[in-house]
Formats: sequence, structure tokens, C-alpha cells
Amino acid sequence: MDSFFTLRAQKQEHIINAALVVFGRNGYKKASIADIAEEAGIAKGMVMYYFGSKKNLYLFLAERCGKILMEAVEEGVDKEVADFFDKIKMATEVKIAMMKKHPAILSFLAKLYRETDSEVADILETLTNKGFDDRDKILMEGTDVSKFHDDIDPKLLDKFFVWASEGFAGSFAENINMDDVDSFVKEFYALLDLMKRHFYKK
Repeated sequence: MDSFFTLRAQKQEHIINAALVVFGRNGYKKASIADIAEEAGIAKGMVMYYFGSKKNLYLFLAERCGKILMEAVEEGVDKEVADFFDKIKMATEVKIAMMKKHPAILSFLAKLYRETDSEVADILETLTNKGFDDRDKILMEGTDVSKFHDDIDPKLLDKFFVWASEGFAGSFAENINMDDVDSFVKEFYALLDLMKRHFYKK
């Protein structure tokens, strides 16, 4: 892929966004290099020249998007904040901002989380597990877990939020309407406040 990185940054982003759109629309198995080339407005042979195979391109995107998301979360979550639910809200704000700025990343990741094709499934499981571990580290570091009732596992609760966000991302990506996002966030924050009252000690 060295040849790809010799391209101008704007050209790289154009090809990457085209691939994200196609994979996000069709998933790994149904997406084709020809579709990606058409979306990018370049020859199919150039996509192969840059990446070698559909699998290489897909995994490159998976790593890149995961890195972008985690860097954004790490930057957006204030390490000085000790409240678990406040950190969840911060992470949510980061993801919403990414949705609005890079909607193709959202649709791509939504399909990725549900991808089962044997050609990439094992590698994706490793990548997503690492992403979840990194996310746990960011959200749990410095968090005051003593606020929770003794029978509540904050890490398990956080996993619930991950599952919920995956489901939302999947349904949202299939019918992107940014007007619905703000309404969803308002309801989600109300739910967080309800959970906070229920799961925290008096």
C-alpha cells in the first residue's frame, strides 16, 4: 500500500470515503472493487494497485476508522471527571460529532460490527475486542466506582452501552437523518440520568 500513501491527501480521502460508502452500504461480501472504483471515479486496476485486494482495503479501513474513533474518544473524555455517566455522555458527544462530520464512517462501522464473513471475521473480532478494551480503559480510568451499588458491575454496564450504540448505529446508518440524532441524544441522556439514580447509592 506504499503507493497509496504517495497520493495527495485529498485524493487519499476521496478513495477512502468511496470505499467506506460502498462497504457501509453492501457489507464486506457483497461489496466489490469495481463498485468502489466506480464510487471513487477511478479505474478498478488502480484500486488493486493501491491495496492489492478487497480484504487488504477493508482491514485497512477497519484499523483506520477504529483508530480515528478511539483517538477522538480519548481526546473528548476529560480524565479529570470521575463520574461514570458523565464520561458516557462525553463519549456520546464525540460519536455524535463524528456522525455529523463523517457519516460514511458510521455506516461502515455499523456493518463491520455485524460482519460474519469468514475471510475477515477472525481478524475483525481481534480488532473490535482491542477497541472495546481501549474504550474500557479510557472510561474506567479514574472513575469513582464506589458510587455504584455493590452488586453493580460498571464494566458490564458499559458493555450494555456498547451493544446499544451498535444497534443504534446500525438502524441510523440505514436511514441517515441527522435531525433524529439530537432527539435520540436527549432521550439517551434522560435514560442515563434514570440509571444513575437507580444504580448509584443514595
